[in-house]
Amino acid sequence: MEIDEQQPVSGAELTPREVVAELDHFIIGQAKAKRAVAVALRNRWRRKQVASDLRDEIAPKNIILIGPTGVGKTEIARRLARLAGAPFIKVEATKFTEVGYVGKDVESMIRDLVESAVHMVRTEMEASVKEQAREHAERKILDALYNPDGAEADAADPESTDRTDRTREKLEKMLRAGHLDDRVIELDISRSPADMPGFQVLGGSAGMDQMGINLQDMLSGFIPKQTSRRKLTVAEAREVLVGEEASGLVDQERLTSEALRRVQEDGIVFIDEIDKIAAPDAAGRGPDVSREGVQRDILPIVEGSQVTTRHGQVKTDHILFIAAGAFHVAKPSDLIPELQGRFPIRVELAALDEADLRRILVEPSNALVRQYRATMATEGVTLDFTEQALDRLAALAFEVNGRSENIGARRLHTVMEALLEEISFDAPERKGESIEIDQDEVDRRLAPILEDEDLSRYIL
Repeated sequence: MEIDEQQPVSGAELTPREVVAELDHFIIGQAKAKRAVAVALRNRWRRKQVASDLRDEIAPKNIILIGPTGVGKTEIARRLARLAGAPFIKVEATKFTEVGYVGKDVESMIRDLVESAVHMVRTEMEASVKEQAREHAERKILDALYNPDGAEADAADPESTDRTDRTREKLEKMLRAGHLDDRVIELDISRSPADMPGFQVLGGSAGMDQMGINLQDMLSGFIPKQTSRRKLTVAEAREVLVGEEASGLVDQERLTSEALRRVQEDGIVFIDEIDKIAAPDAAGRGPDVSREGVQRDILPIVEGSQVTTRHGQVKTDHILFIAAGAFHVAKPSDLIPELQGRFPIRVELAALDEADLRRILVEPSNALVRQYRATMATEGVTLDFTEQALDRLAALAFEVNGRSENIGARRLHTVMEALLEEISFDAPERKGESIEIDQDEVDRRLAPILEDEDLSRYIL
């Protein structure tokens, strides 16, 4: 079940039972899968408590989640990563081709994971120096607001210096109170070479990416940063300068070192659609896109190897790999034996029934009904659903899943959108109203769509 991102709960040291309880806030059912990933997360903590001479010998127990689309496979992995504060990347096995021919090479998943970790650590480090960055930014803004001509010449004049200090102090109080936010000032804003037009294209070579080399980084070392004079409001200038100053205060070496450590110790890679590379090759497809070839390329990464990235070498020995697939045609046993051995834990997720869909509507912390109520509240509209309406919505979603492609909980999104389309359109003109959706309203809006088979396939 795909749901919106929220702030993570810190939980790298949670017990398996506590992890399952946290996952229960967002994912309905699937107890076996939750238990499996909870144990995998706890095993990471346990490994770190083991003596160093044995620690490196303890490999993660990778997991294959088996089940149809829309039952929570991706969300379980994503929520687990957010719970642990771990770098996370989702990749689709079908995007890879053997040795990177035509498609992406498999090592790119590790490079993407490193970039995710770098972004995560940079965000944390910039947040830790934000107050200092704000002080630096305010000084620059004050200089732009008040820097009288001849100030240096008058520096020896105590009276002039005292007057300047009083003026700046007054402006500083007004600045911090927000009274100057709309005033326009001119500032020199620095610009990295990577932000220049055409630079992204210049550095975007697939061959360079496969070698772990980033041409942008190489060239940016030779091309100095440029500055441009811009007119901004004080509010805009504060935002730009705080980001610029925070970036400058971050220790880049420490950032890179911590990001690589997190990837190697805590990284999670979610490989979706792994069943699509497990089936025998289709007729007419050559060895360059061999499914078995992709599996053999993935194998050393899952087994444990070194991958070259633009931030340094990464060992994959202790990265947790969670694979997933519907396995309607292929079976996990259709994977090559070596790869099967690297995914010792297999968990089958159950298809969602009508009762599950009913619970998904209202129980998770970010339940769909809660989301729609909050969205309509921004327009001043109060939206409510009767219990019978929710029962009917779940029944209709289950029926459509049975009649056409079963997309699990995602079907609730299409049903809800069709139900509330008119209300969403009219909401700005209905400010102050309270709207109740009952079973009759559900049938009135959705029954015509369901009765028309072609229309139902198109809309729902």
